[in-house]
This record gives sequence, C-alpha cells and structure tokens, in this order.
Amino acid sequence: MTGLETLPPGLAVAVAGLLVLGSTLTLLGAVGLVRLRSFYDRIHAPTLGTSWGAASILLASILVWSWAEDRTVAHELVIGVFLMVTTPVTLMLIGRAALHRSRSAGEAPEDET
Repeated sequence: MTGLETLPPGLAVAVAGLLVLGSTLTLLGAVGLVRLRSFYDRIHAPTLGTSWGAASILLASILVWSWAEDRTVAHELVIGVFLMVTTPVTLMLIGRAALHRSRSAGEAPEDET
C-alpha cells in the first residue's frame, strides 16, 4: 500500500489539473518547435514547455508525494529551481550565438529582414 489509495478527491483533481496543464504546455512547446518557421521564433516555444510545463508537473509530484509520504518532498523543488534558472539562460545564450553567427556571416537575422 503506497498511500495513494487514500488521496482526497480534491487533491486528486488538483493534481490531475496540474498534470494536464503541464503536459499541454509541453505539447504546445513541441508543436511550436516543429511549426514555427524561423530559428529565432523556434527557440521561444520549447522554453514555454520546459519551464512552465515542467513546473506544473513537478508541483503535481510534490503534492502527491508529500501527501503519500507524510513529509515535504524537497528534491522536486531543487529540480524546479534548476530548470527555472537554466532554461532562460540557455535560451539567451543560444539566441545570442545565432545572432552573432548570422551577423559575422554578413547576413541579416531572419527577423530583421
């Protein structure tokens, strides 16, 4: 018995909502990565899925396992903080590297045309 059988209905609905929200945002990020036309547009879509989608899924995990184990589960918080800090920094570095590469090759970036 894991303790998940005694999960209150209100908490189960909240966890299900967070999981649906997180997976929807992650799916939208993946679709945006495939559908958007320019590189500079494409780097924004996965960031949404990685940051907010993962945060919703991690929050659902924190709620479930804090209830099931009768203690606060903190390692998900560490994962969430790591994702929230590294995702925007990585996006900025990749965007600047692409912009520098476009300008040094003598071509205008796709958004400036």
